[in-house]
Amino acid sequence: MNFLRRFSVWPRSLRGRTSLLLIVGLCIVQAAGLMIHALDHLDIAERAELHENEHRAFSIYRSIVETPKELRHDALDDISIPSNFDVSFSAHPDTRYPSIPIPVPLAILNSIAHGPPHRPNDIPPFPPHEDGGLEGEHFEHPGEPPLGGLGPAGPFPGSGPSDDRRMIPGELPPLLHMSMLPPKLYPHRIVFSHQPNSRRYAMSLLLPDEQSWVVLDFRVPPPNPFGSPTFIISFLLMTVCGGALILWGTQRLIAPVSTLANAAEALGRDVHAPPLPEKGPTEIRRSALAFNTMAARIRRFVSDRTLMLTAIGHDLRTPITRLKLRAEFIEDDELREKFLADLDEMENMVAATLAFGRDSSSREPMVSLELNALLQTIADEATESRPDLADDIAFDPPEKPVRIKARSLALKRALTNLVMNALKYGNSAHITLTPPTANGRERYVRVVIEDHGPGLPPEDLERMFEPFVRAETSRNRETGGTGLGLAIARSIIRAQGGDVHLRNRAEGGLRAVVTLLV
Repeated sequence: MNFLRRFSVWPRSLRGRTSLLLIVGLCIVQAAGLMIHALDHLDIAERAELHENEHRAFSIYRSIVETPKELRHDALDDISIPSNFDVSFSAHPDTRYPSIPIPVPLAILNSIAHGPPHRPNDIPPFPPHEDGGLEGEHFEHPGEPPLGGLGPAGPFPGSGPSDDRRMIPGELPPLLHMSMLPPKLYPHRIVFSHQPNSRRYAMSLLLPDEQSWVVLDFRVPPPNPFGSPTFIISFLLMTVCGGALILWGTQRLIAPVSTLANAAEALGRDVHAPPLPEKGPTEIRRSALAFNTMAARIRRFVSDRTLMLTAIGHDLRTPITRLKLRAEFIEDDELREKFLADLDEMENMVAATLAFGRDSSSREPMVSLELNALLQTIADEATESRPDLADDIAFDPPEKPVRIKARSLALKRALTNLVMNALKYGNSAHITLTPPTANGRERYVRVVIEDHGPGLPPEDLERMFEPFVRAETSRNRETGGTGLGLAIARSIIRAQGGDVHLRNRAEGGLRAVVTLLV
């Protein structure tokens, strides 16, 4: 895992990770199956190759034994011998490799020489082996008949000195079934040799006249485990089909997770987003039901909070009006002005609270609008409301018009609050619109509103979006406010899929950065 992450191979998505793990697992299983098949194929191919070379050895032997004695040495030059074979005549069997004898039934021996059967003491001893021992030591195996097909107490079972019947096929050793020889041409003795940990073999066959051995030394070439081209093609085809099935399956499995993530994101933008469809497998239906229940509770909570705020604000208007009427009867002019100023501020706070409640419960539809024109209208209205700052209000539109989908009235209110906030505390407002840029799978536009005011302490930049929080501590009508302007602006913008943040400018002043979903 760490290796994959280090080289940026590890996918970031759940679908990619699940697909990668399953495909790697499939490849491992396929490779294991390929190895098992290759090993089985190697074993079968090696046996078949050895069988083929034994058949070639007997074919060479037959060509030699059918040739008259005096012409056998010269006949080697005329026989077609494979390149991996080395054929020679010798007075004794091969002594280079460990050997085992192949017993020959007595019925065959009786057919070779037209005389009495051979006895153990008729067989000449073998010459000494290269390591100093007798070569016959390599031939003695418990439970096997001695060379020549004779047992310790007499002839090979099923034959005897007076048995002149023909050979029974079942009496032949497996090696002799491939020879296709008449009984009189069978070798008197057969010795099979093999060099350990190699592919070298030797077959020594004693000619029927018992005067010389034919030693056939051959090498079995290593078999190709992937000899069939269709095997690799089928392996690749199965892997590709399995990988495609995995990708399709993971897409089907992960799709509900993506749907849930999109629904959660839509709920964060708009608390009145449509509910998830409650269909599909049991687990998906339960997840959709739980999500819809949560969304309903959130909507109910927001609605209750909004109703409470608007109810309190509405109920406060009546006593504020009565207090204003009673303040008119105060004879002290200075005290009366202070009372009326406080009551005006309270009335502004109630009006802002009611506006905040209306914005929270607004159901204005989303429409396509040209953001250039909207921002130009806001800049013009700000100039009309603050003609003394007309020279400090500017809007820099992009070369091409920018269109977005939004709630026009609510968005205008949010952007107007940000512009008026810049004019109130920074005595200037410079508006810049940046064309859409990609941010992941979605595209956003950016609106930047800058002023030349004193800025804010870093710890207050995020706190300013909380309701009823103000940077200006005085509470008069000239510099004070209700503390709901930025809260309303962020609530409206986030409900439409965007966001707003405050930043201090390096050259002084404050920068409000608004991102809106295209």
